[in-house]
Amino acid sequence: MTEGSRRPPAAAPQPSLRAEQVAQTRAALVTAGRRLFGTRGFAATSVEDIAREARVTTGALYHHFPTKAAVFESVFEQVHLDLMEASRQAAGQAADTIGLLTAGFGAFLDAVLEPEVQRIVITDAPAVLGLARFVELDERNAFAATVAALEAANESGALHVADPPTLARLLFGALTRAGLLIASSAEPEATRDAVAATLRAMISGFADQPASGPRGD
Repeated sequence: MTEGSRRPPAAAPQPSLRAEQVAQTRAALVTAGRRLFGTRGFAATSVEDIAREARVTTGALYHHFPTKAAVFESVFEQVHLDLMEASRQAAGQAADTIGLLTAGFGAFLDAVLEPEVQRIVITDAPAVLGLARFVELDERNAFAATVAALEAANESGALHVADPPTLARLLFGALTRAGLLIASSAEPEATRDAVAATLRAMISGFADQPASGPRGD
Protein backbone atom coordinates (compact mmCIF):
# COMPACT_ATOMS: atom_id res chain seq x y z
CA MET A 1 0.00 0.00 0.00
CA THR A 2 1.42 3.37 -1.04
CA GLU A 3 1.74 6.41 1.23
CA GLY A 4 -1.14 8.17 -0.47
CA SER A 5 -3.46 5.17 -0.31
CA ARG A 6 -3.19 4.52 3.41
CA ARG A 7 -6.52 4.20 5.11
CA PRO A 8 -7.40 6.74 7.80
CA PRO A 9 -7.41 5.34 11.33
CA ALA A 10 -10.67 3.75 12.35
CA ALA A 11 -12.96 5.91 14.43
CA ALA A 12 -13.31 5.02 18.10
CA PRO A 13 -16.38 2.85 18.69
CA GLN A 14 -19.36 4.78 19.97
CA PRO A 15 -21.02 3.62 23.19
CA SER A 16 -24.19 1.66 22.64
CA LEU A 17 -27.57 2.98 23.68
CA ARG A 18 -27.64 0.36 26.43
CA ALA A 19 -24.26 1.49 27.78
CA GLU A 20 -25.43 5.10 27.79
CA GLN A 21 -28.58 4.17 29.69
CA VAL A 22 -26.54 2.24 32.25
CA ALA A 23 -24.18 5.18 32.73
CA GLN A 24 -27.11 7.60 33.06
CA THR A 25 -28.80 5.43 35.67
CA ARG A 26 -25.62 5.12 37.70
CA ALA A 27 -25.03 8.87 37.51
CA ALA A 28 -28.61 9.54 38.62
CA LEU A 29 -28.15 7.25 41.63
CA VAL A 30 -24.91 8.95 42.64
CA THR A 31 -26.50 12.39 42.26
CA ALA A 32 -29.49 11.31 44.33
CA GLY A 33 -27.25 9.76 46.95
CA ARG A 34 -25.15 12.89 47.17
CA ARG A 35 -28.23 15.06 47.65
CA LEU A 36 -29.70 12.82 50.35
CA PHE A 37 -26.48 11.94 52.16
CA GLY A 38 -25.57 15.62 52.11
CA THR A 39 -28.86 16.77 53.64
CA ARG A 40 -30.01 13.86 55.81
CA GLY A 41 -26.83 11.93 56.47
CA PHE A 42 -26.05 8.28 55.79
CA ALA A 43 -28.01 6.72 58.65
CA ALA A 44 -31.23 8.61 57.89
CA THR A 45 -31.16 7.72 54.18
CA SER A 46 -32.51 4.39 52.95
CA VAL A 47 -31.92 2.52 49.73
CA GLU A 48 -35.57 3.17 48.88
CA ASP A 49 -35.05 6.90 49.40
CA ILE A 50 -32.15 6.94 46.95
CA ALA A 51 -34.04 4.93 44.32
CA ARG A 52 -37.08 7.18 44.68
CA GLU A 53 -34.96 10.32 44.39
CA ALA A 54 -33.25 8.93 41.28
CA ARG A 55 -36.62 7.81 39.86
CA VAL A 56 -35.53 4.20 39.44
CA THR A 57 -36.52 0.94 41.11
CA THR A 58 -34.63 -0.51 44.04
CA GLY A 59 -33.80 -3.42 41.75
CA ALA A 60 -32.08 -1.01 39.38
CA LEU A 61 -30.11 0.43 42.29
CA TYR A 62 -28.93 -3.01 43.37
CA HIS A 63 -27.92 -3.75 39.78
CA HIS A 64 -25.33 -0.96 40.10
CA PHE A 65 -24.52 -1.01 43.81
CA PRO A 66 -24.61 -4.03 46.12
CA THR A 67 -25.19 -1.95 49.26
CA LYS A 68 -26.07 1.55 50.43
CA ALA A 69 -22.45 1.89 51.60
CA ALA A 70 -21.32 1.27 48.00
CA VAL A 71 -23.47 4.20 46.85
CA PHE A 72 -21.93 6.31 49.59
CA GLU A 73 -18.41 5.38 48.48
CA SER A 74 -19.14 6.57 44.94
CA VAL A 75 -20.61 9.79 46.34
CA PHE A 76 -17.53 10.30 48.53
CA GLU A 77 -15.23 9.83 45.55
CA GLN A 78 -17.22 12.36 43.52
CA VAL A 79 -17.14 14.94 46.32
CA HIS A 80 -13.43 14.30 46.83
CA LEU A 81 -12.71 14.92 43.14
CA ASP A 82 -14.61 18.21 43.38
CA LEU A 83 -12.48 19.16 46.39
CA MET A 84 -9.32 18.29 44.49
CA GLU A 85 -10.36 20.49 41.58
CA ALA A 86 -11.14 23.41 43.91
CA SER A 87 -7.75 22.97 45.59
CA ARG A 88 -5.98 22.80 42.24
CA GLN A 89 -7.59 26.02 41.08
CA ALA A 90 -6.77 27.80 44.34
CA ALA A 91 -3.18 26.59 44.25
CA GLY A 92 -2.84 27.87 40.69
CA GLN A 93 -3.23 31.43 41.98
CA ALA A 94 -0.41 31.10 44.55
CA ALA A 95 2.69 33.24 44.25
CA ASP A 96 5.13 30.73 45.79
CA THR A 97 5.43 27.09 46.74
CA ILE A 98 4.36 27.58 50.35
CA GLY A 99 1.38 29.57 49.12
CA LEU A 100 0.56 26.74 46.70
CA LEU A 101 0.23 24.28 49.57
CA THR A 102 -1.65 26.58 51.91
CA ALA A 103 -4.02 27.79 49.19
CA GLY A 104 -4.90 24.22 48.28
CA PHE A 105 -5.53 23.31 51.90
CA GLY A 106 -7.48 26.53 52.37
CA ALA A 107 -9.85 25.56 49.56
CA PHE A 108 -10.54 22.30 51.40
CA LEU A 109 -11.27 24.20 54.62
CA ASP A 110 -13.63 26.52 52.71
CA ALA A 111 -15.50 23.51 51.34
CA VAL A 112 -15.91 22.04 54.83
CA LEU A 113 -17.99 25.10 55.70
CA GLU A 114 -20.62 23.73 53.27
CA PRO A 115 -23.09 21.42 55.10
CA GLU A 116 -23.14 18.84 52.29
CA VAL A 117 -19.35 18.43 52.20
CA GLN A 118 -19.10 18.53 55.97
CA ARG A 119 -21.68 15.79 56.45
CA ILE A 120 -20.36 13.48 53.72
CA VAL A 121 -16.59 13.89 54.00
CA ILE A 122 -16.07 14.74 57.66
CA THR A 123 -18.98 13.34 59.66
CA ASP A 124 -20.02 10.16 57.86
CA ALA A 125 -17.15 8.96 55.67
CA PRO A 126 -14.76 7.61 58.34
CA ALA A 127 -17.53 5.57 59.98
CA VAL A 128 -19.26 4.37 56.79
CA LEU A 129 -16.12 3.49 54.84
CA GLY A 130 -13.98 2.33 57.77
CA LEU A 131 -10.71 4.03 58.61
CA ALA A 132 -8.51 2.03 56.23
CA ARG A 133 -10.75 2.58 53.20
CA PHE A 134 -11.30 6.21 54.13
CA VAL A 135 -7.55 6.86 54.22
CA GLU A 136 -7.04 4.96 50.95
CA LEU A 137 -9.64 7.02 49.10
CA ASP A 138 -8.55 10.24 50.79
CA GLU A 139 -5.01 9.75 49.51
CA ARG A 140 -5.86 8.30 46.10
CA ASN A 141 -6.10 11.60 44.22
CA ALA A 142 -4.33 13.99 46.58
CA PHE A 143 -1.29 12.19 47.92
CA ALA A 144 0.95 12.22 44.84
CA ALA A 145 0.18 15.89 44.14
CA THR A 146 0.95 16.91 47.72
CA VAL A 147 4.23 14.97 47.78
CA ALA A 148 5.19 16.54 44.44
CA ALA A 149 4.48 20.02 45.83
CA LEU A 150 6.63 19.34 48.90
CA GLU A 151 9.44 17.98 46.75
CA ALA A 152 9.24 21.05 44.49
CA ALA A 153 9.43 23.26 47.58
CA ASN A 154 12.53 21.33 48.66
CA GLU A 155 14.17 21.78 45.27
CA SER A 156 13.47 25.50 45.22
CA GLY A 157 14.84 25.91 48.75
CA ALA A 158 11.52 27.24 50.05
CA LEU A 159 11.16 24.28 52.44
CA HIS A 160 13.47 21.70 53.96
CA VAL A 161 11.46 18.51 54.35
CA ALA A 162 13.38 15.30 54.99
CA ASP A 163 10.47 12.95 54.26
CA PRO A 164 7.77 14.48 52.00
CA PRO A 165 5.52 11.36 51.92
CA THR A 166 5.34 11.19 55.70
CA LEU A 167 4.67 14.92 56.02
CA ALA A 168 1.95 14.68 53.37
CA ARG A 169 0.17 11.97 55.36
CA LEU A 170 0.49 13.95 58.59
CA LEU A 171 -0.96 17.00 56.86
CA PHE A 172 -3.91 14.95 55.60
CA GLY A 173 -4.53 13.82 59.16
CA ALA A 174 -4.38 17.43 60.32
CA LEU A 175 -6.91 18.42 57.66
CA THR A 176 -9.31 15.70 58.79
CA ARG A 177 -9.02 16.91 62.37
CA ALA A 178 -9.44 20.48 61.15
CA GLY A 179 -12.66 19.48 59.45
CA LEU A 180 -13.96 18.01 62.70
CA LEU A 181 -13.06 21.22 64.54
CA ILE A 182 -14.95 23.30 61.98
CA ALA A 183 -17.95 20.94 62.00
CA SER A 184 -18.29 21.09 65.78
CA SER A 185 -17.58 24.80 66.17
CA ALA A 186 -20.17 27.38 67.22
CA GLU A 187 -18.25 29.82 65.01
CA PRO A 188 -17.15 27.71 62.02
CA GLU A 189 -15.78 30.56 59.90
CA ALA A 190 -13.58 31.81 62.74
CA THR A 191 -12.42 28.25 63.39
CA ARG A 192 -11.65 27.82 59.70
CA ASP A 193 -9.44 30.94 59.75
CA ALA A 194 -7.66 29.83 62.92
CA VAL A 195 -6.98 26.39 61.49
CA ALA A 196 -5.71 27.84 58.21
CA ALA A 197 -3.30 30.14 60.06
CA THR A 198 -2.01 27.26 62.15
CA LEU A 199 -1.50 25.03 59.09
CA ARG A 200 0.43 27.79 57.36
CA ALA A 201 2.63 28.23 60.44
CA MET A 202 3.26 24.48 60.55
CA ILE A 203 4.30 24.36 56.90
CA SER A 204 6.36 27.53 57.15
CA GLY A 205 8.27 25.98 60.05
CA PHE A 206 9.97 23.71 57.55
CA ALA A 207 11.50 26.78 55.89
CA ASP A 208 13.53 27.64 58.98
CA GLN A 209 15.76 24.63 59.33
CA PRO A 210 17.58 22.21 57.02
CA ALA A 211 16.05 18.81 56.54
CA SER A 212 17.44 15.96 58.63
CA GLY A 213 16.84 12.26 58.26
CA PRO A 214 15.18 9.99 60.79
CA ARG A 215 16.90 10.01 64.16
CA GLY A 216 19.03 6.97 64.80
CA ASP A 217 18.82 4.71 67.84
